Amino acid sequence: MNALAATSRNFRRAARLLDLDPKLEKSLLIPFREIKVECTIPMDDGKLASFVGFRVQHDNARGPMKGGIRYHPEVDPDEVNALAQLMTWKTAVAAVPYGGAKGGIGCNPGELSRSELERLTRVFTQKIHDLIGTHTDVPAPDMGTNAQTMAWMLDEYSKFHGHSPAVVTGKPIDLGGSLGRDAATGRGVMFATEALLAEYGKSISGSTFVIQGFGNVGSWAAQLIHEKGGKILALGDVTGSIRNKAGIDIPALMKHRNDGGALKDFHGAEVMDSAELLVHECDVLIPCALGGVLNKENAPDVKAKFIIEAANHPTDPEADEILAKKGVIVLPDIYANSGGVIVSYFEWVQNIQGFMWDEEKVNNELEKYMRSGFHHTKAMCKSLDCDLRMGAFTLGVNRVARATLLRGWEA
Repeated sequence: MNALAATSRNFRRAARLLDLDPKLEKSLLIPFREIKVECTIPMDDGKLASFVGFRVQHDNARGPMKGGIRYHPEVDPDEVNALAQLMTWKTAVAAVPYGGAKGGIGCNPGELSRSELERLTRVFTQKIHDLIGTHTDVPAPDMGTNAQTMAWMLDEYSKFHGHSPAVVTGKPIDLGGSLGRDAATGRGVMFATEALLAEYGKSISGSTFVIQGFGNVGSWAAQLIHEKGGKILALGDVTGSIRNKAGIDIPALMKHRNDGGALKDFHGAEVMDSAELLVHECDVLIPCALGGVLNKENAPDVKAKFIIEAANHPTDPEADEILAKKGVIVLPDIYANSGGVIVSYFEWVQNIQGFMWDEEKVNNELEKYMRSGFHHTKAMCKSLDCDLRMGAFTLGVNRVARATLLRGWEA
């Protein structure tokens, strides 16, 4: 099942649990606006190349639309639609005053030079500049993009609209980015993990972990969990997977990676088959990479007791059902990986106020929001007698539905 079908399925299940009016349900599902643009740029060799860019603005009942820009070969309208819708519910679960959006360009950023990436970003921004804005739609980094991408977007947008630091988040600190933003999603995953384990009388210290994905989110989650006393038995990324039954020395691994080394060449662990990573023995499995990695083929073999969805849509609905029958507790993506959008909100607030926070304040506020989100999700689970995924979805959908009705948009 693709991401759009799975997200829409979860929405409809939540709508039924909430007994939403069919007209309201339909209006909440339909995107506000879908944008498709062709971005033609000169390549470094002088030849012209065209790339297709997308921006889907899903809902703005609760505030400006918010969502990342991803550069990836598999970016397509269905994926962008699914992730835009997911952002609508995610921002509502997080209780930040945003709606949902998502964007992307179908390209392989690894095959483009820095100057080609800059030209592509600027052309894309030129095509959508009149449809985004501080109080309209606020992009952020996602897969294949970073703070530098946001800096180029900010600069290009400002040529049309004047200095507008709050138009994007995830910017470099020198251009108004927030302290703590780089680690925010991984730190949020750590807070979410703490909250879930505490419900079962457990803690990070004394628990074992497997982390799939060692990019920004996975590496920060690994570092912070290691600092809390968690034992990371195995982890992997696109270069390979490694394990150590005594626990991987994460600071040593980070130094190895920062020095340019691949995971498979790290001397503090043994290389393992990447196909076995998701079914490795552990207490907590944290998928931090692409969607759909847990499916009906591998779900029966999952040995983890808890799954924290740090990636977007890592678990197919078929896998969800299998895991539920096995008694595996899944903490859903629309809550578990919301740390990034929460600190993006803090960055936006700081830009609008022109007053920057120190990192301790950012991290303390993030912890409050993550703990509050978990508390309210659990309350919905209890009220509607449902699992954590439906608890989070019903929480988010209900908040957006209430805002929609209050605005009088249901007509």
